Amino acid sequence: MAASGRAPWQVRLAGVQPETLAVRAGYDAGPYGEHTEPIYLSSSFMHDDAAHAAAKFAGEVDGFIYSRFRNPTVRVFQDRLAALEGAESCMSAASGMAAIHAVIMSLTGAGDHIVCSQAVFGTTVSVLGLFERYDVSTTYVKIDDLAAWEAAIRPETRFLFVESPANPSTEIADIRALARLAHDRGILLVVDNTFCTPALQQPLKLGADIVVHSATKYLDGQGRVMGGAVLGSNPYMKEKLEPVLRHTGPALSAFNAWILLGGLQTLPVRMRAQSDNALAVARWLEAQPGVKRVFYPGLESHPQHALAVSQQSGFGPVLAFEVQGDTPEVARQHAWAVVNGCRVISVTANLGDVKTTITHPGSTTHARMSPEAKAAAGIGEGQLRMAIGLESPDDICADLARGLAHVVS
Repeated sequence: MAASGRAPWQVRLAGVQPETLAVRAGYDAGPYGEHTEPIYLSSSFMHDDAAHAAAKFAGEVDGFIYSRFRNPTVRVFQDRLAALEGAESCMSAASGMAAIHAVIMSLTGAGDHIVCSQAVFGTTVSVLGLFERYDVSTTYVKIDDLAAWEAAIRPETRFLFVESPANPSTEIADIRALARLAHDRGILLVVDNTFCTPALQQPLKLGADIVVHSATKYLDGQGRVMGGAVLGSNPYMKEKLEPVLRHTGPALSAFNAWILLGGLQTLPVRMRAQSDNALAVARWLEAQPGVKRVFYPGLESHPQHALAVSQQSGFGPVLAFEVQGDTPEVARQHAWAVVNGCRVISVTANLGDVKTTITHPGSTTHARMSPEAKAAAGIGEGQLRMAIGLESPDDICADLARGLAHVVS
């Protein structure tokens, strides 16, 4: 550490741009002068002597003990992501859902309550449902209805949870307004920033208290490994979150952290390019006769386009669209025809890759939700979600046109 208490990389990189932080933050070369971050594939770490071991276990000196809760490669990833998000601290987990689970565990107990937007990832709804068996309840509200958020807060409410943009509707939350509401009521705001990443949005600067990521998605960027992350203040991370992660063991592996570090290096460039491609595809879809509606914050037709402009530096790679269909059964048939017509686009429910993907949320990512919950979240049988990659937008549109021909035939 430098005399200021800051790491050498923090002193060296003071004032640099996000693109530079994405490549260099969190890392100082070791005694060998290595230019690439090493992978520390070790489950445990040695101590100088008994007193040194005792001091590390007591938290009196910095150091590594056991990779279930601390690892040098993982720490570089955490420090780099914290620098990009503008967070005091970051802790990682084995997946995005492990990160969300840890946040819920760290903030709630029996009898507590959460307010969550209706438009969230289906598995997030499932995890919140699991907590009901421990007497932690959740109320779901429309993401853009601030009065509904306020009305849902109870004395036992511990935090508000929101994805923005939402999955798969691409609805946008007014993060500043939700942060003010939460803080006026003495509770926290938790934001899932997976779709935008810190390259396009920094919720902590908008007033959020905690940010979560599925690092599996755009932080990796090439669909290689699983990972998750939580970011927030030093007191929250140390006092609330660390005991959960340390003792329950959803550890991010050193190898996965190393892969994710490589993903972060290209994050700003990828997110800009994929956002540009997504806007081109969204505009093309709007002009197709078989398409009923396109959901993408970058379109002027999106109801929260102006809000997205005000709090994001880009609109992200994820879009959704709804195909025509006189009945839910016909709408699903048409949606599946679009999926089945794809020859270039990958048919998979995952996203965040440089390869474009497509899925039918009603029968995949959100299939376990009740029909009522799907309807409340705006998920219809004719809806398809896409995550646009780095291929030529012309080729993506040509691939979609093959299936859309069946919708209007």
